[in-house]
Order: sequence, then structure tokens, then C-alpha cells
Amino acid sequence: MKNFRKIILLSLLIMFSATVNAQVLISILLGDALNTPKIEFGLEGGWSHSYINTIDGSDPINNFDLGFYFHFLMKNNSYLSTGVKVKSNVGASGMPVYSMDDPDFDAVYEGGTLTKKIPGFYVPILFHQRIKQKWYVEAGPQLGLLYKQLDIFEVEKLGGDLEFKLDVKDQYKHIDAGLLGGVGYKFHKTPKSMSAGVSYYYGLVNVSNNPDYKIKNSAIYLFMKIPIGVAPKEPK
Repeated sequence: MKNFRKIILLSLLIMFSATVNAQVLISILLGDALNTPKIEFGLEGGWSHSYINTIDGSDPINNFDLGFYFHFLMKNNSYLSTGVKVKSNVGASGMPVYSMDDPDFDAVYEGGTLTKKIPGFYVPILFHQRIKQKWYVEAGPQLGLLYKQLDIFEVEKLGGDLEFKLDVKDQYKHIDAGLLGGVGYKFHKTPKSMSAGVSYYYGLVNVSNNPDYKIKNSAIYLFMKIPIGVAPKEPK
């Protein structure tokens, strides 16, 4: 119960941290307390390639992701894996701009491109199975809490690049959800060690309130997991 309270406290602190540096600092300070024989805690970071699978002609966007993770030992080499992707964006680019019902604005951005940037906190809830101590597979649902959505208008005119950001959060639902599956490789044979892998998220929920767009997000993640407060040692 004591460890559970620490986990809840850490989650709240990180989700409301103003900067990524605050997240890293909090994680390092509490890493020793959160790692137990049956719980592995650490930082997860990497690169994601996101796109909207319901809009034809859109291009993917690349993002940097950062968060934290927990592996809860259930039995033998089977774990429940969860955490929070605190810094994570989905969306797409390369779409044609739409009219703002302003002739002057429309004339400036005519022929430009539109990027939909959709930040969110994502929480995976995965069954995590270790294979021969170093490899693992994991799969399950992933839930997202979306905030501060932007439509970014871009055009190259007048000898330079023009950009306009429009807050469109009222056009989105707050909750995203889908399926996540992946594979990873641990660098040591100990249960708690650094690992790297790849996973794929397929969005099942239309997050758009705009009848002109049906938006289901998807992403490919390349990630690295670094346990905090433990030093990997090879078994004797």
C-alpha cells in the first residue's frame, strides 16, 4: 500500500510538471523508493512517427517522446506494464489548408499546407512477457488524454515561410484510445536492466468533433527504457 501511494504521488507530480527537467528530477529522486523486488520503475524516451490513418494524402510527423514506466511482476516472466507518456504528440501534416472565411487570410495561405498537432498524455496497459530473459513482447490497450490541439497553417511566400497557429481544442474529444503492441530487447539478463524496442499504436476512437474530419491517430514508437535506482548485475 505504501508503494502504491508513492506511485500515485509520482504520477500526479510528473503529469503537472512544467518542464521535462522537472520530470527527470522527480523520477531520479524517487527511483530507489519505487523499485522493489516485484516492481521495476524507470524513464522511457525515444522517437515516434505519427499519422492520421483516416485522412488520405496526409504525411506523418516525427516527435520526441518522454515518460516513465512500471513493470509489475505477476508470475515467473510475466508482467503488467504501464506508465505515462508525458511528452507525446500525435497528428499529421501535408494536408491542404481550409478556408477561415476571411478573404485576406485565405489569399495569404492559398496553396499552403496544414499540420494537425495533437499533444496528449498516453497511458499503456500491457501484458508484458519476457522470453529467454533478454527479449520481451507486450500488447494491450493504450488510453490518451488530449489537450491543446493546434492547426498550423504554413506557406512559402514573399521570399520566406509564413506560419499561423490556430487553437482548435474545441474541435476534439478529450479521450483517445486504441491498441498498442511491441517487442523489446534487454541489454542484461537481470530482470531490471536497460532495454530498447519498437511498438505500434493503432487508434480506434474518432477524436474529432468536426464533421469535416474523422481523425484516428496511429504511431510507430522507437523507445528506450532506463530503470532508475537499480544497477544491473549479471547473475552468478
